[in-house]
Amino acid sequence: MASEIIRQIADYLIAAEVDKREVVKVTSKIKPDLTVEEAYEAQELLVQKKLDEGKRIVGPKMGLTSKAKWDQMGVSEPIYGYIFDYMLIDNGGALPYSELIHPKVEAEIAFVIGEDIEGPGITGAQVLAKTEYVLPALEIIDSRYENFNFTHTDVIADNTSASRVVFGNTLKKPSEFDLELVGSTLSINGKIRELGTGAAVLGHPANAIAVLANMLARKGERILKGDIILSGAITSAVLLNVGDFVSAKFDGLGEVTFTVTE
Repeated sequence: MASEIIRQIADYLIAAEVDKREVVKVTSKIKPDLTVEEAYEAQELLVQKKLDEGKRIVGPKMGLTSKAKWDQMGVSEPIYGYIFDYMLIDNGGALPYSELIHPKVEAEIAFVIGEDIEGPGITGAQVLAKTEYVLPALEIIDSRYENFNFTHTDVIADNTSASRVVFGNTLKKPSEFDLELVGSTLSINGKIRELGTGAAVLGHPANAIAVLANMLARKGERILKGDIILSGAITSAVLLNVGDFVSAKFDGLGEVTFTVTE
């Protein structure tokens, strides 16, 4: 059973999302010495509360998947959270700004898992062998914390800033690509703002999924067949404003778009 402090953290962050208001980070407001283990406990409780409300998990999402981010945050591995069905936006659809706090967007490659993947010791090659499809995606992150100001453990507890996702319509077999070479451009209102390749994600996006499988194995859990997993950002995140038309183009995987409405 979760401790009172863990329940307090989960309720604090859920209320911030529901009320669409930014809050002071947990490590300043509630528990300055929040550990990674406690942060994941708070995230698990937050996730369970959403499940109890009837929301459905689409799949995990990876964060902090670049070595530069590790150095910036003082960590030695990525983090993970979960995407829910209520977070999905149709390709070409609308993102109502009023539903969020201070959203940012980044381009990613998503994996559709064809078989359960259970660690430890999973490699990127094993992930690829068990991946049914890859597809392009735009993730909209929306930290519940003031000015996106958080520590490593704060963002874990906040379900890694998960907010909204737009999946592309192009499903391809991973064997058709060198995913580390797939390039993406992220444009706002027709102007390219960011670009990158799959190699930005731990050298190869499948490596991020392998890390996830091995992290889950520590808790006796595994990646499930049917999961759609966001492997991590190819591009840096760009702050969004009402009226923005957002487009990401991926080599061989097509285009993903949405418009920010009021």
